[in-house]
Amino acid sequence: MDSPCKFTNLTTPIINLIKYLIVTVLFTLVAPVFADSNQESACFNKFKASDYDSAFSICTKAAEQGDADAQYSLGMMHEMGEGAPKDYKQAVYWYTKAAEQGHGGAQYSLGIKHASGNGTPKDDKQAIYWFTKVAEQGAAYAQYKLGVMHFNGRVTPKDDKQAFYWNTKAAEQGHARAQFNLAAMYDNGQGTPKDDTQAFYWNTKAAEQGDADAQYKLGVMHFNGRGTPKDDKQAFYWNTKAAEQGYARAQLNLATMYDTGQGTPQDYKQAFYWFTKAAEQGMSSAQYNLSIMHATGQGTPKDDKQAFYWNTKAAEQGMSDAQYNLGVKHATGQGTPKDYVLSYVWWNLAAAQGNKNAERGRGDIEEEIMTPDQIAEAQKLSKEYYAKYVK
Repeated sequence: MDSPCKFTNLTTPIINLIKYLIVTVLFTLVAPVFADSNQESACFNKFKASDYDSAFSICTKAAEQGDADAQYSLGMMHEMGEGAPKDYKQAVYWYTKAAEQGHGGAQYSLGIKHASGNGTPKDDKQAIYWFTKVAEQGAAYAQYKLGVMHFNGRVTPKDDKQAFYWNTKAAEQGHARAQFNLAAMYDNGQGTPKDDTQAFYWNTKAAEQGDADAQYKLGVMHFNGRGTPKDDKQAFYWNTKAAEQGYARAQLNLATMYDTGQGTPQDYKQAFYWFTKAAEQGMSSAQYNLSIMHATGQGTPKDDKQAFYWNTKAAEQGMSDAQYNLGVKHATGQGTPKDYVLSYVWWNLAAAQGNKNAERGRGDIEEEIMTPDQIAEAQKLSKEYYAKYVK
């Protein structure tokens, strides 16, 4: 049930993130320096209320007097094209003014701009510099971002120890994605000694916040007894949580647990339901199992055409057992007209992957049924199919 754990980034529309930050957190990171407290209140209130036309006029005056919050607000308005023409260079200008005064939101936004080359020449060193500045102020989202950048080595040399350090900082503040990434690092021994107990701990923290990746991984750890005693009921519980969020691997695991009665009473209808969900997302194992359920009438009425359809989907992803079964269906006319050429082709592909039944089936029809012309056609087609369908 286990699978490689991918270290992930969280994609958040930056405009929405910036708007959220200014009205919730980052105004607390710098001390206001408005000469006029009424002006300060008006700038903040107009921006928060999305009255950007009024905010632009008021905040410009304050920004020109050196107020960091107003400078940051102007940068956002230029970036969004709200209350001012969209102008990324002006956005960078005002972000820089605010960032140089220690404004966390501006520092983060400036880091994004330098990383993307949007409104300023791309400069990875400057991106890291500004992300580090805001991370050092304790902003969990920046600590998380910095951890991802160090891990992936895209804008800075790959450094697992720094990735571990910054993800730990963010995770300890309750950042769910950082908690999941930290668990992955403990799980794989990256930037820190491998520690299944710590991996389980941080996956639990992230899973309890609704992170589907962590819920799936936690289900796997409970099922395999890694970092915690084996517990099929807990495995079922967490796979259900992730599956309900549309996580394909969890849907496949949940279907398997219903099919085999592990952690839950056996229920073929539920198995069929979850195999379908996973199959529709392209999971070859789910497609193969779904084809078998359609073929046998288990959990659903028997339907050879649907069995053939899902068997084909799995075979086209390179699954040798599915390729063997597809050869059988073409040879016997189950859900599709008989076609010995295609039967030979699919058995040929499965045999190339070590499937002995396919090798025997191919030999039987080659010796007893097919003409030399059919064999030649099948061999030619096999080369084309091999390039497409053997992974």
